Amino acid sequence: MTLSPGRVANVPRLVSAYFTEVPDPAIASERVAFGTSGHRGGALARSFNESHVAAISQAVVDHRRAQAITGPLFLGIDTHALSEPALETALSVLAASGVEVRVDASRGYTPTPVVSHAILVHNRLRTGALADGIVLTPSHNPPEDGGFKYNPPHGGPADTDVTRDIEARANAYLEAGLCGVTRIGARAAFAAPTTLRHDYVGAYVADLANVVDLDLIRGARLRLAADTLGGASVGYWGPIAERYGLDLHVEHPSVDPTFSYVPLDHDGRIRMDCSSAAVMSSVASLMESGRFDLAFGNDADVDRHGIVTKTAGLMNPNHYLAVAIDYLASNRPEFSAAAAIGKTLVSSSLIDRVAAGVGRKVVEVPVGFKWFVDGLATGAFFFAGEESAGATFLRRDGSTWTTDKDGFVMDLLAAEMLAKTGRDPSERYRELTVKHGAPVYARRDVVATPSQKAALSKLSPSSISTKELAGDPIVAAMSHASGNGASIGGVKVVTEQGWFAARPSGTENVYKIYAESFVDETHLARIQADAEQIVASVLATAGVS
Repeated sequence: MTLSPGRVANVPRLVSAYFTEVPDPAIASERVAFGTSGHRGGALARSFNESHVAAISQAVVDHRRAQAITGPLFLGIDTHALSEPALETALSVLAASGVEVRVDASRGYTPTPVVSHAILVHNRLRTGALADGIVLTPSHNPPEDGGFKYNPPHGGPADTDVTRDIEARANAYLEAGLCGVTRIGARAAFAAPTTLRHDYVGAYVADLANVVDLDLIRGARLRLAADTLGGASVGYWGPIAERYGLDLHVEHPSVDPTFSYVPLDHDGRIRMDCSSAAVMSSVASLMESGRFDLAFGNDADVDRHGIVTKTAGLMNPNHYLAVAIDYLASNRPEFSAAAAIGKTLVSSSLIDRVAAGVGRKVVEVPVGFKWFVDGLATGAFFFAGEESAGATFLRRDGSTWTTDKDGFVMDLLAAEMLAKTGRDPSERYRELTVKHGAPVYARRDVVATPSQKAALSKLSPSSISTKELAGDPIVAAMSHASGNGASIGGVKVVTEQGWFAARPSGTENVYKIYAESFVDETHLARIQADAEQIVASVLATAGVS
């Protein structure tokens, strides 16, 4: 579909607004707010401007001092239009405070998993002068948006204690009109002796063979296609193919910050969501041409994956997670037999059934990849994934690869799987459903007021009086994740044949109902209808309408 000129991001206007619009910290939407993936916003909406980035960067400097983090800071950006100016702002603050910063050697783009990898490689066997990192990205969000993510020395997403500290410090700077924020000019910042060039591409690509069997992929002579969707993978697929001798076609090998060549999402907006069938329709077309054995795409910062097969097209993320777990459990002899699987509580229960089949424990946690960091860092998890197409796993020797989501290795694992077994991930998924059942899964957004969202986030299982869901006895109701006891910010209700989870959105006036049935679509619809009724009843009982 061709976009009309009015629907294409006006990049000059965005960049101008980034530097000229000043947020009002008295307005909630214009304050710094860290969600599950950092602070995100738009320049025109005054929720991601130079003031935000300067304030957050100074807050990171302060946090580093408070935590005695004295090693280098790995700084990366994706291909969104606001990421480049945000890089200049962040570096101007970091350099002014004498922070040693590692930027890409060629001023290129640096995916989230590459920054996580760089932090972990630097910190391996160290006890002092530990590194941390920043990635300037709003992930799969539309072209108008910008984002700021902070990864502490463990290499993964910062936990709530850290983000609350940074958020509070940053908003204090906004309220003070940036008084206390120390900066130097961008040119001086790039020329500062503390600003060092780092070969992100070379270091990451050279290490990939230690997590995925690339020799096996090359030997199988697979014809592969990777769609960058205009994102930060653009500088990586070529070097990966060249180093490992892969027959790999790269779609969209150049950068356009309007992302106007990306197919529109279901709502008519540009969004680099590689789990969306609408967005990935161009990749599906590549497969339909018959030229390739397997194709994949990634979001703008490459922490998500979308797998497209000959036999079934774009895979549901939940389906691929289950297949990846099953394959890794059987094809990584160096993984500890005690290593578990980390899964978010809104991911498919097929994962639990697959895990039981391969004799592995599942640790279920709330939404957010931050909950997997410790398990990945210690090797307690050999795999961690979430329903929104984000996952990572250990190196082939059982040691830590990344503690953040890695779209590259999830893509290449699909190729390894095909090379090793002769069956693509969709075929392997169908085999799993014969053993464990074929689930149907959906997410629905329900309009909710702020007071309803607040009430939902505080629900307890005792608030639910009904004993059945879609005609089946309820076997569990929870407000805290079974794997770590952390609050899920909502409620999950489970039966033998399905489940639902309801939790408020952190950015919109809706609550989300995730639901799954191991019966059929009709049963799923009954679960969804009952879920809405249960939530409405509980909110009404609580006096919230």
